[in-house]
Amino acid sequence: MKNLNSLQRSYLKAQAHHLEPVIHIGKNGLTDGTIHSISKALSSKELIKVKFRDYKDDKQKIAAKIETKTLSHIVGIIGHTLILFKRILEPDKQKYQLP
Repeated sequence: MKNLNSLQRSYLKAQAHHLEPVIHIGKNGLTDGTIHSISKALSSKELIKVKFRDYKDDKQKIAAKIETKTLSHIVGIIGHTLILFKRILEPDKQKYQLP
């Protein structure tokens, strides 16, 4: 999938507003288990939030690693919360219709 444009990011941010973070990155940092959990959550939900509890100064680097390893898109980072999106390939399971 190509990069998200600003209209699509705005739409997804609005959709993510009410969501609770499903993954928390704490003292252990970004591990293979964390990447697997994020991938699994994205494959079922498409849009998730990841909360940074530690490593708050490195959140841009960690977010870029997550984006690369999960083949997802960073919608935005608001405070210490990362919003990720990954389109589900099966059209009947897609939850969000991008503008």
